[in-house]
Amino acid sequence: MSAPTPPAATAASETKTHRQLLEALSGLLLVLFVAMLSSTVVSTALPKIIGALNGSQTQYTWVVTATLLTATATTPIWGKLADLFNKKALIQISIVIFVIGSAVAGAAQNAGELIAARAFQGIGVGGLQALVQVAIAAMIPPRERGRYNGYLGGVMALATVGGPLLGGLIVDTSWLGWRWCFYIGVPVAVVALVLLQMTLHLPTNRRDNVKIDYLGATLIAAGVSLLLIWISFVDDTFAWLSWQTYAMVGGTIVLLALAVLVESRAAEPIIPLPIVRQRNTALAILASLAVGMAMFGGAVFLGQYFQIGRGYSPTEAGLLTIPLMAGVLVTSIVSGRLITKTGRIKPYIIAGSIVLVAGFAVLSTIDHQTALWFVGIGMFLVGAGVGMSMQNLVLAVQNTVALRDIGAASSTVAFFRSLGGTIGVSVLGAVLARRVTDQITHDLAAAGVPASGSGGGTSALNLTALPEPIVHIIRAAYGDATGHIFLISAFIGIIGIVAAVAMRPVMLRDSLDLPGEMKAAAVGADAVDGAPAIDQVDTTRR
Repeated sequence: MSAPTPPAATAASETKTHRQLLEALSGLLLVLFVAMLSSTVVSTALPKIIGALNGSQTQYTWVVTATLLTATATTPIWGKLADLFNKKALIQISIVIFVIGSAVAGAAQNAGELIAARAFQGIGVGGLQALVQVAIAAMIPPRERGRYNGYLGGVMALATVGGPLLGGLIVDTSWLGWRWCFYIGVPVAVVALVLLQMTLHLPTNRRDNVKIDYLGATLIAAGVSLLLIWISFVDDTFAWLSWQTYAMVGGTIVLLALAVLVESRAAEPIIPLPIVRQRNTALAILASLAVGMAMFGGAVFLGQYFQIGRGYSPTEAGLLTIPLMAGVLVTSIVSGRLITKTGRIKPYIIAGSIVLVAGFAVLSTIDHQTALWFVGIGMFLVGAGVGMSMQNLVLAVQNTVALRDIGAASSTVAFFRSLGGTIGVSVLGAVLARRVTDQITHDLAAAGVPASGSGGGTSALNLTALPEPIVHIIRAAYGDATGHIFLISAFIGIIGIVAAVAMRPVMLRDSLDLPGEMKAAAVGADAVDGAPAIDQVDTTRR
């Protein structure tokens, strides 16, 4: 782990004015905007993109999964590097990788190339989603961090609201086309690089004999990848009980078991097991897994529901997802300010988890004819639940672990949240593909149309190339199947509620750090008074 922050650096961080902190945050906020925009711009455009590339529903899922998977695998590496090297330089490197991936994705000629480019782009996304949180933790006293997390939530909401609208407009504008959904982030990223160079100044904590656990990261990525490949193709390309299943599932178990063994012995583990074993951190990780699976896995298919299932244009689909984004915007800002005011985090995580499940329960009842106002209520509830829980789970961990472990702990929670999202998208995408295929086959047979006559080699997502009767059958199949995956999301979200309730109460710390003697005195005083320890850390480990 990185060396403790020098007292001078800590004092400088704590004496910065609100304006100075906002200036320093400007580049970070724009970086976050770029990373969020890369996903939200594509969300409403993806049905058109996959249709234009003549891709399948499985490839649709993997365009999203590939980015999440590489981001998941690299997030803990970036977090560990942030404990060892200059955080500003690492953020800038992440942006460059992200830009290259965006440019290659925009030039893709088929779905396979697009998936590969998105996987490379995810390496940059993994850096950004870990390093922005780590940089903020290094700049801002924990007591004030809830307030600034509200700003982060606002920027995320802006990208989330504007992204689908922008993506829809780009796809619907003939002289632009879907490729600009990837190109559009390049100039914004360049501006972010300039702002970071001018405004962000963080101390560099260097250490000799640095060791990065590349073997552990490789084993984790390989194990998760093999599992997701099996999920995508089982019961379609091969049977549940087959040699392919035995090989893939068995290989996944072996790879992940080896990863745990390597992590337990590594000098600089990607996932520090002592941190993971702490009660609040373990529960926050479990809740993040559930929230990630439910949120990513459910929300990623909303654009497809509105376009394929309901027949709306990409721009209209972007407008229809505004309730989801509004829920994130409102609750992330409000809960951030309330947490700063009260110092309490757990009640908002519990409330967010409950609201998230309620939203998915509402959406689980929709089909291709459901009233749009009803769908909007469900989306708003989902967004509100995400706004109250997702970032605050990271905040809870940052105020629980030893201060020297904040970088590793923050990236670990982000890792498991992304892992949950990756698994959620893959599992729910596979479920959606199976149900859609079965219903289309059944409805075509009922209409007297042979399956081979439904368009031959044409993708079911390329509706412009199909006859109108078949288009109607496909729309109904997608619209009706979407409610089923939201029901699964609701059950997954219940795990998040249980984990949030089981967490110990967490109070915001009042400073970035305290000298060892002062901390011991403060903890002793708290023990006498019966109050929570001042920074909720296990001081015996220091």
